[in-house]
Amino acid sequence: MNQAQPITDVVFDFCGVLIDWQCHAALDGHYPAELVEKICADDDPYGFFRYEDDMDSGIPFTSELETVRREQGDDIANVFRYYIEHYDDALPRLIPGAEELLRDLRAQGIRVWGLTNWSADTFHFAFEKFPQLDELLQGTVVSGIEKKRKPNADIYELAQRRFNLTPSTTVFFDDTEKNVRGAQNVGWHAFRFTDTEQARRDLRTLRALR
Repeated sequence: MNQAQPITDVVFDFCGVLIDWQCHAALDGHYPAELVEKICADDDPYGFFRYEDDMDSGIPFTSELETVRREQGDDIANVFRYYIEHYDDALPRLIPGAEELLRDLRAQGIRVWGLTNWSADTFHFAFEKFPQLDELLQGTVVSGIEKKRKPNADIYELAQRRFNLTPSTTVFFDDTEKNVRGAQNVGWHAFRFTDTEQARRDLRTLRALR
């Protein structure tokens, strides 16, 4: 890739990059603390993350709820229903500095976009809770709507066509390494996101941000 070409577009993942996602925030105070801790742990025995991944891939909530009920029983299915219906509570805030970064990029004439693995049933919460993202992003590709997901090449290629992106002048930020590699595999510049200050430093290495 020719880094001398000016960057024209920056594409952002959502959770962990633009929005702070906290599983427990939707459940704390509504269910026993020990149960919430298990559900929100990386080795969750109830499979909530797996069920969310299914929804991110395009499976409707009503269908996935029946899978949860079949595999985990009514009690856990009812917790999952509550969690999905109150998903906005799991989005407590924007990532610090994210809005300012989007505004600074827009002010420099760089286009900004979203590309997220997110369920079609819950994505609406993102823009309802944080309307400034809807204002600033010039378009967003949502896996659950498209039934394509990162890190597979087809979702990046869809975003590329829809947003008229040129790979060598496009930058992507994601907090998951495999999704970063997926973007690099289609020719985009891509960085693992840790915080907005690091993102600014990464952009400056490409002369994409003053």
